[in-house]
Amino acid sequence: MAGSAAVLEDSSLLSRLDRALLPIERFGALLSGLAIFSLMFLAAYSVTGRKFFASPLAGYVDYIEAAMPIIAIMGVSFVQRDGTHVRMDMLVSALKGRLLWFFELVSVLLMLVLIVALTWGAWEHFDRSFDCARPLCSRDSSIDIGLPIWPSKLIVPIAFGILALRLLLQAWGYARALVLGLENPVAVPLSLTVAEQARIEAESLEGPE
Repeated sequence: MAGSAAVLEDSSLLSRLDRALLPIERFGALLSGLAIFSLMFLAAYSVTGRKFFASPLAGYVDYIEAAMPIIAIMGVSFVQRDGTHVRMDMLVSALKGRLLWFFELVSVLLMLVLIVALTWGAWEHFDRSFDCARPLCSRDSSIDIGLPIWPSKLIVPIAFGILALRLLLQAWGYARALVLGLENPVAVPLSLTVAEQARIEAESLEGPE
């Protein structure tokens, strides 16, 4: 499982690209959170309507299906950036130096190959459902209220594309650390010790002086 991690920054091109991509990732994570909040609101509205007015929200399941890609993957690149996603690191956490950077580089490259393939497939899946010669540019729609499905399908290649950019930057960071033998490379998540984690949490509670 993932622990706490930090991402170092400096004035290098790699670090500048890392910081440039971060606002896009934060925006994706924000959209994911707003989608979750919206579904909570819609659930309360639907239950209230069913309970007191015998009229639940029409198309509630359709809205859930439309929001699910936003909830599921729009924040993936953000957590990949700082290493807070779920991962099995029992072996990797015991490695140090170039050996650690080598294994991290190999894992990131494997993920990158997979994500590029998924991005291509997701785009093809979106393209099959998008046709501006049809009403709402949609070749298919949801069952209950006829929501066009292509916007939800478009979310997937966009999110995967952002993740692919993040993986490219991390591959660059790990390769640079491997070649130069860096101890604390930039633009990649670095695991924190318990003491470091406690110090950062204490500083966040104290706030700026």
